Amino acid sequence: MKYQEVLDYLYAQLPMFQRIGKSAFKKDLTNTIALCNILDNPHKKFTSIHIAGTNGKGSVSHLLASALQENGYKTGLYTSPHLKDFRERIKINGEIISENTVIDFVNKFKNEFEKIKPSFFEWTVALAFYHFNNQKVDIAIIETGMGGRLDSTNVINPIISVITNIGYDHTEFLGDTLEKIAGEKAGIIKLNTPIVVGRKQNETTKVFVQKAKELKASLFFAQDMESPLLKTDLQGGYQKENLQTAFAALKIIQPEFNIDLDKALAGFTKVYANTNFSGRWQTINNNPKTICDVGHNEEGIKWVLENLKSEKFENLHFVLGMVSDKEHDKILNLLPKSARYYFCKPNVPRGLDAEILISKAKNFNLQGNVYKSVKSALKAAQSNAMQNDLVLVGGSTFVVAEAL
Repeated sequence: MKYQEVLDYLYAQLPMFQRIGKSAFKKDLTNTIALCNILDNPHKKFTSIHIAGTNGKGSVSHLLASALQENGYKTGLYTSPHLKDFRERIKINGEIISENTVIDFVNKFKNEFEKIKPSFFEWTVALAFYHFNNQKVDIAIIETGMGGRLDSTNVINPIISVITNIGYDHTEFLGDTLEKIAGEKAGIIKLNTPIVVGRKQNETTKVFVQKAKELKASLFFAQDMESPLLKTDLQGGYQKENLQTAFAALKIIQPEFNIDLDKALAGFTKVYANTNFSGRWQTINNNPKTICDVGHNEEGIKWVLENLKSEKFENLHFVLGMVSDKEHDKILNLLPKSARYYFCKPNVPRGLDAEILISKAKNFNLQGNVYKSVKSALKAAQSNAMQNDLVLVGGSTFVVAEAL
């Protein structure tokens, strides 16, 4: 198979949660374990750091990768979902996996893997582990896809586990309270392995304390740890918390993993260059100024709106699309009523029909029009925006992906 045929195979024949939703969700790690056995358990042959959390885990993962690269380590990075190119999910020192490597992997293991019937995500996790081991990385940053306890990545034994924060997202899978969601995320805590939690929250602290105690894991809360002045080239006020979390993790593993913290701090200021990170409060056009952000749950949207306060503009033009399985009312209730909205449907099966979105939005006095695609909505917003206006693109990772 050629590269596009391989992608079509992965997307069309295998369930993919990001695109189709609930039917792709697996309730245990059986498939991942079976795939890793076929591959001779590559995940046991490199050092790793495991990242979970409701928001910020992508940023923390990239911050850590950049810091470790500045320390001279060959650093693997596994994240999801991708924005423009499937291969963004698997990088080494910022370089995405090659098309030929993807082709060879699928062609080599297709027949054996099909007996197991893995999901798209399970295929991709297996590919990442295989690639990192083959390329002999010094360390790999592994981001969970969703939750933690049952996430396909949760077969690794990292040198540290990181949980950024807990908010309401994927409640149909993870639970309808912060305590239940924290319980799922806490599933990445391992025996005798340090765990750092980015944000101390009243509803979740006891969950992490109890789980860490059960597993004899040293528990640290990043906000309680001292740090120097932390700076990053990542845009957005919410990066302060992510910086603190990443720094805390590096400080904890420093004695074991020989990290020069000065070089790590330098790495925090070179994240875009070192890792090719995108989609977080990213300016994609200057005339009119157009910013996109992948924040897509209640907490993420609050962060986006907080960042808006630091922008100077006359009128806000908001290109907005969502997926069908989010808590739309909670998000729409937060959005500024003074903005002009350009409602659209991201081009994935989970995408929420724009007509349904506008009808929901009207209940919160949000005014705008429906457009047939993200591309046409963005074009209209940029055409209507005056020189001192701001165009904001968001509501879903897939909307940002199409805008980019």
